Amino acid sequence: MTVTISSEVLQRMFAQAAASPEAEICGLLLGGGDRIEAVEACTNVATDPARAFEIDPTALFAAHRRARAGGAAVIGHYHSHPSGQPIPSPRDAAQAMGDGAIWVILGGGVARAWRSVALGGFVEEVIGCV
Repeated sequence: MTVTISSEVLQRMFAQAAASPEAEICGLLLGGGDRIEAVEACTNVATDPARAFEIDPTALFAAHRRARAGGAAVIGHYHSHPSGQPIPSPRDAAQAMGDGAIWVILGGGVARAWRSVALGGFVEEVIGCV
């Protein structure tokens, strides 16, 4: 399957990651179906942001409230691996809920998309820029 995203939105994600070389960045993917229409950068509130990410719950709940009121749907999230590859880590896998959410991981100057298809499991998606 292909997940589409504009090159402008993808470049904003890369810029955010480049500005945080010591800590994982994170945010929400907004859109519909397999189309990422926008991203919302969020504060990483993990206790060890150099090795993990946790999206600020206040931002997450606010995005879901906006979606229920007719705003863009939260279809997944993104984060970076500052010193690693853009593949799900064991910590990422432990958080995968099998809910079909899209995960975009940035690392080594590359972005890769993954879909949570089972508890602890992902399948890779192709990223198509529009």
